[in-house]
Amino acid sequence: MRMCSSRLVLLVVLAMSRSPSHAAAADELVHAVECRERSGLPNVLSKLKAGADVRIAYFGGSITAQDGWRPKTLNWFRQQFPKVQVSEINAAIGGTGSDLGVFRLQHDVLEHQPDLLFIEFAVNDSGAPPQQIYRCLEGIVRQAWRHDSTTDICFVYTLALDMLETLQREQFPASASAMEKVADHYGIPSIHMGVEVARLEKPGRLLFKGEKPKTETEKAALRDKILFSPDAVHPYTDSGHQLYLEAVARSFARIEKKAGTAGPHPLPAPFVADNWEAAKMIPLSEAKLSPGWRRLDSPTNSLARSFGNRLPELWEAKEPGAFVSFKFRGTTARIYDLVGPDCGQLTIAVDDRPPVVMPRFDAYCTYHRLATLSVAEGLPDGVHSVKITIHPEKPDKSTILSQRQEKMDNPKRFDGTTWYAGAILLLGEPL
Repeated sequence: MRMCSSRLVLLVVLAMSRSPSHAAAADELVHAVECRERSGLPNVLSKLKAGADVRIAYFGGSITAQDGWRPKTLNWFRQQFPKVQVSEINAAIGGTGSDLGVFRLQHDVLEHQPDLLFIEFAVNDSGAPPQQIYRCLEGIVRQAWRHDSTTDICFVYTLALDMLETLQREQFPASASAMEKVADHYGIPSIHMGVEVARLEKPGRLLFKGEKPKTETEKAALRDKILFSPDAVHPYTDSGHQLYLEAVARSFARIEKKAGTAGPHPLPAPFVADNWEAAKMIPLSEAKLSPGWRRLDSPTNSLARSFGNRLPELWEAKEPGAFVSFKFRGTTARIYDLVGPDCGQLTIAVDDRPPVVMPRFDAYCTYHRLATLSVAEGLPDGVHSVKITIHPEKPDKSTILSQRQEKMDNPKRFDGTTWYAGAILLLGEPL
C-alpha cells in the first residue's frame, strides 16, 4: 500500500532525554514467544460468554488497515461466538505510529467505547528510540484505562523483512521489546503474529517477499512455499494475513485459560514518569484563524469525505499570509494536517525563536494523505505562543518528486500554496 511507504517520512524526530530508571533496560531485546498471557482479557471474555454485545477496536498502521488480520480476526470472533453481536472500530492509519496514536486515541477509539483494544505499532515504531515508545504506548494505556478501566487491551506485533533475522534468533526486535516492558508493567497480554512466519521462513518453507506467480512455470518454481508479502511489509491477504489470524486464534485459546476475574484493571504508578498520558487533540477552530480560512464539509468536499473520520475538522487556506495562532501551557505542539499535490510550505514562529520554514509537500505527494507537522518539541514546561503562516514561495515540487522518480502528471494539480489542517496536538493545555 502506498500510504505505508511514507512511514519514515511521517516519523517525527523527538528530542528526548533517557529515563534513568530504564536506561540500562532500553537496549535489551526480549526473548521471542508467540504469546504472553499475563493478566489476560477477562472482561471481554466474560461478555462474549454471556452473549453481550462486544466492540473490538483495531488501533495501528497500514498492516492493520489492510483487508487482512483485522477483518479475519473479527470474523473469527463472530464464528467462535455466533450469538454475540461483535462490531468493529477500525482505527488504523497507514504510515503512522504510536507517536500520533497517543494523540488520536480519544477521538478514534475511546469515544466509540471499545471492549477490547488491539494495539499494533511495532513496524511503524521500528525507528523510534525505546524511550519514545515507552512514553507513547504507556500514554495510550493510561488514557484508555482512565476512560474505562474495564477495557481489555492486547498488544499485537507484526514484522517487516528487516526484523526477520532478529526474530529468528528468538529475540523480539527493538520496538516490540520496548513494548513488552510496558505490557509487563500493566499485565497486558501480547501476541507476536510473526513468530510462526519467522519459523517457516528459516528452512525455506516461506518466501517473505515476492510477486504472485502468473505462469505455470512460476507456480512450479514456487512449489509449496507460502508467499508472505509483495513488499516485505504488507502480507498477502490469503497467505501472510492468514498466518497472522492463526497466531491470534492460537494465542486467544491460551489467554482464555488464564482469563482472570472480570473487573476494573488497576492503574499502577507510571512505568516512566514523563509518559504522554496528557496528550490531546484539539479542533483547529479553537485557535485563532486569520481571514482566508474556510471549513470543508464532507457533503461537498472530497477531502473532507475521505478524512472526516480521522480529523475532527478540516480547514483550508490557500493564500500566502494566512495564519493560525494559539497559546498553550506545556512542552510540545504539533498540527494534524494533510499534505498533497497542491500544498506549499509554512513559516513557524514559536515564542521569540527564529522562524522556521517547513514544507507540506514531499516526494510522496502525488496524492493527499494525513500527516503531522512538528511545531515545537520538548520545550520547557510553561506558556508558549505559536504562529504558523503560509509562506509565499512554493517548494520545488519537480525536484522533490524526482527523488522517487515521480513526475507531475498535471501541473495544475500541483499548483498552489494550500494548507489543510484539522487539529492541534498538545502535550499540555490550550490557553
